[in-house]
Amino acid sequence: MENSKKPDNVVYNTETKRYDAFLKPYATNVGAPAIIKLTDTVAWKNRSITKLNHKVQTRFKELKEQYDQLLNEFEQNKLIYSAKFTFEPIIGQYYHLYKRSNGETFLSIISPDKCNFNALGSFYLNADQIWKKVV
Repeated sequence: MENSKKPDNVVYNTETKRYDAFLKPYATNVGAPAIIKLTDTVAWKNRSITKLNHKVQTRFKELKEQYDQLLNEFEQNKLIYSAKFTFEPIIGQYYHLYKRSNGETFLSIISPDKCNFNALGSFYLNADQIWKKVV
């Protein structure tokens, strides 16, 4: 009977010729408690994916707002630097941008309430030499 094969549910080591179920680090019969349990990670993955999508969408919106703001600032500065003026603007002062009837733009120190020019806006020159629209 030593050469005969044991049933699958019997833990017999043919090399040592011993029953060694007690030496195994895992359950060896159907009635033994389950030691290895599979955890359900689907819910965790779904929560993580939702959080990541929300974070990416929020960050994208923030970057888009910053980009739009930067583009708007660039367009304003381009408009002012392409305007005609015959003086050197002083940092920290307010200036006013106007448009002539021929379409030419010019920068002036005269405020819109003291003249009849077609005003495009009032601007402030900051320390970085960047024009900020104030009105």
